[in-house]
Amino acid sequence: MRHQGPWRWRWRRGGPGRPPKPRLIGVQPKAMMFIPLDEFRIPIQGEPIHLSPDEVEALRLVYVEKLTQEEAAKKMGLSRGSLWRCLETGRRKLVQAIIEGRPIILSY
Repeated sequence: MRHQGPWRWRWRRGGPGRPPKPRLIGVQPKAMMFIPLDEFRIPIQGEPIHLSPDEVEALRLVYVEKLTQEEAAKKMGLSRGSLWRCLETGRRKLVQAIIEGRPIILSY
């Protein structure tokens, strides 16, 4: 059974410093892996690219839900700068996966 409401996600980081702030994730995606196929419909092998839950949620809120970065940041419980960094890394990873034909894994 999937969780229906927002859930808190925090990436783990070892070492000194302030612990990362938890992010509110509204929807947990159903699919966990996307594998590209060649022209003969054979899966392309390659090193997968991992998208974190905060990157997926930031991309969903801004590009699917059409929220502004400020609104999306409030919904996730982040600053606008942190949301921008999530969007930037998420976009870079998606474009890299498309250009290089690499699998995409949603890491949870």
